[in-house]
Amino acid sequence: MNIDLSVLDLVPVPSGTAPSQAVRDSIYLAQTAERLGYRRYWISEHHSMPAIASSSPEVLLSRIGALTEHIHLGSGGIMLPNHAPMRVAEHFHTLAALYPGRIDLGLGRAPGSDARANRALHAGHGEHFSEMLEEMLALSQGTYPPAHPYHGVTISPSDVSLPPIWILGSSGASAHLAGSSGMGYSFASHFSPVPAGPALRRYRDAFVASGAFAQPHTILGVSVICAPTDEEAEYLAHTVDLMWLRLRQGQFLPLPSPEEALAYDYSDLERSAIKENRSRHVVGSPESVRDQLADIIRESQPDELMLVSNIHDAKARLRSYELVASQIENSPANTS
Repeated sequence: MNIDLSVLDLVPVPSGTAPSQAVRDSIYLAQTAERLGYRRYWISEHHSMPAIASSSPEVLLSRIGALTEHIHLGSGGIMLPNHAPMRVAEHFHTLAALYPGRIDLGLGRAPGSDARANRALHAGHGEHFSEMLEEMLALSQGTYPPAHPYHGVTISPSDVSLPPIWILGSSGASAHLAGSSGMGYSFASHFSPVPAGPALRRYRDAFVASGAFAQPHTILGVSVICAPTDEEAEYLAHTVDLMWLRLRQGQFLPLPSPEEALAYDYSDLERSAIKENRSRHVVGSPESVRDQLADIIRESQPDELMLVSNIHDAKARLRSYELVASQIENSPANTS
């Protein structure tokens, strides 16, 4: 099987681990991903969640860029309604100047936080995403007409452009926008309740070539937990079972250990919900994971897989990425 592999890092905070250590662990994950041949390393944006320390992806990307050499670095994604479009443009112009040809700008419309954090962020609303995207592009490109109040505003450094833009989605609602705008499209199947195939096809059908993307390019986010044996992988996966249940209940606690998850007293209804959610995760030995990913690729036809592995033990998380890389040959043909 030949396809590009990439990493999505939520910067998970395992129970018993300091959030600052989780941030430092992400640096090592990016370096490991580069060594293993992963194409991209993206960081999500979340706020006010003790389970996730990725509140400032731009800052972390700047540090990781200095400690890696060639892996593409990006946001998966910047939640545009949380920010002034001009600030996003400035941040990513700066990253593009620091690491030419290596930066991706992934954009999403979800808040990445709860209502209280949204208020503290003075966040906007997702329904204004398209307008905010247009504003960011116009500011970056300096295309506002003379009569516009933003005419003459300059994004610095002005001698670089925004990096390639990827629109993130989990329902298919943004697929047409991404395609018709000549951007990349990334679908989050690791938490979406709907299949990815229709959204990826909608994107391809709407695609119009652009300077950044001569052809459509799709990335499929997949939750993967890989270990030397199916039994060990199943044991590690108890973490995502309890993590998902807590998130569903509005509890943003640190990532539970498998022991914590096994000790939890699940109701029958909770067990049923967890069983249904498990269908969104790829869990198993290297050979089993390879076969499961092959089925996903045949069904959805993505150009690239972006793996997220929320494993409690940092070493086991690194090992999971290593084992998957040993089973799938990265394709040098995909250059977007």
